[in-house]
Amino acid sequence: EAFRQCRAPLAQRSRQLTLGAIASGADVQDVDFELGMEDVVSLCKRRGFVFQSSEIYNGFNGFYDYGPLGVELKKNIKEAWWRAVVYARDDVVGIDSSIIMSPKVWEASGHVAGFSDPMVDCKESKMRYRADQLFFGKVETQDGETLGYVSVMEDAAMQAEAEKKAEKMRKSAQAGALKLPIELKDLTEATPEEIELVPSPATGKPGSLTPPRAFNLMFQTQVGAMSDASSTAYLRPETAQGIFVNFKTTQNVARGKLPFGIAQIGKAFRNEITPRNFIFRSREFEQMEVEYFIPPEDDIWRGHHEAWIDFSWNWLKQIGLREELMGKDVHEDCDLAHYARACTDITFKFPFGESELQGIAARGDYDLNAHQGSSGKSQEYFDEANKRKYVPHVIEPSIGVERLFLALVCSAYHEDEVGGEKRSVMRFTPQMAPIKAAVLPLVKNKPELLEVAQKLFNKLSEKHNVMWDQSGAIGRRYRRQDEAGTPYCITVDFDTLEDGTVTIRDRDTCEQLRLHIKDVPEYVRKAVDGEVEEDEWWKASE
Repeated sequence: EAFRQCRAPLAQRSRQLTLGAIASGADVQDVDFELGMEDVVSLCKRRGFVFQSSEIYNGFNGFYDYGPLGVELKKNIKEAWWRAVVYARDDVVGIDSSIIMSPKVWEASGHVAGFSDPMVDCKESKMRYRADQLFFGKVETQDGETLGYVSVMEDAAMQAEAEKKAEKMRKSAQAGALKLPIELKDLTEATPEEIELVPSPATGKPGSLTPPRAFNLMFQTQVGAMSDASSTAYLRPETAQGIFVNFKTTQNVARGKLPFGIAQIGKAFRNEITPRNFIFRSREFEQMEVEYFIPPEDDIWRGHHEAWIDFSWNWLKQIGLREELMGKDVHEDCDLAHYARACTDITFKFPFGESELQGIAARGDYDLNAHQGSSGKSQEYFDEANKRKYVPHVIEPSIGVERLFLALVCSAYHEDEVGGEKRSVMRFTPQMAPIKAAVLPLVKNKPELLEVAQKLFNKLSEKHNVMWDQSGAIGRRYRRQDEAGTPYCITVDFDTLEDGTVTIRDRDTCEQLRLHIKDVPEYVRKAVDGEVEEDEWWKASE
């Protein structure tokens, strides 16, 4: 019950973000978005970022595979986070805990009893919905006549959709003017009488929806030769518990003194009732998480919490998120989990609406106390300076790799004109770009030119993911690399054979410079590592 209570505010905050945007009139399209979700899905498949899993068997809902560019972008995200959170700090170490742990871990944490979402079924169509994502509203005329109910799935445009359905209902009944706006509530707030009157989204008919019931999100599996209750285990639904159960061991071997953090990147699995919005909400995903352990005093936690919010915000900007698409959602006390002191979400305006991207929570000592009580093993930390023992409290910055992947794609996509022609370009930072550079021999029928280009390609490939492209006109090759997000195209031409220089073209500005071929590897390295300043282009040209 405690865990169920702590999950409820999360769904409520998601609804408030969507409804708040609608109430303020802040349509996502008001932001300078140049693509919708259908465009994102199409681009990701066309360019080799993301594919539907098991596509030759018509796909498998909630699971995705990552292509040549996607796997590189994911790797870059995780490496950049690890460098910033672990390598660049002296107060955080990393671990990698197992995906399948003792079932007692999940019993102690509350997941077995309460890690669930409310679910409803349509008895006629056999479709299944999350009750807190299915909204309904009473349709009334201005003179108080009730015409019925409408239902819509949670979406940035659901208010307009509900009122469109209500207008259709009014015309069919030849009734008077409607009472607007229609008040929408999710199905968890419906009375048993109202559930009987709410139409199913699948059929449009009332009376076919079941009352909401709890649906546990953990994937079960069997461990060992037996297949009974004693062999039941779970694929972890989060990485945090792997950190908590390893707190004492990790702190001892790392000789960590509080404040002290443990970081982890790893897979998690949740049997979502209705996966949606592409990779934003899927059943298999990766988390990047820190549990930052601090003393329990009331005057300490707030400063650490604010520091992690600032750190996370600045890191997201640094890797390429557009700040005008980012926001902060500070949870009110009534929306917090029962054990939490505070929680702030960094949000992002996706094409489907504004939603949480990263959470930074002050979790108190709930988890360590739960495992201490269940295991009988002390989770206390001995503070040598003050000669006392206590169970540490924790600050938890947590972000999903796939959500950040999607935010980076949305931030990077731009459309502009070059030479009077429209182009699509992915403006990833060099650090995040899946392909760091492309080597383009000007022609493919001159062996000595190809030989020089191949040597440059081989040298760059020692350190970076580099593309070789010798087919088609040079302009067409530029466009292909622009859409893949390649920051630098290096053309080996006839002048290269004369003076040893090559042309380096910048993806964003389309400006070009001549640079000696021996200086290219170092130039690319500096660009990828963030060491190239803007004026270095002009210095190199001179």
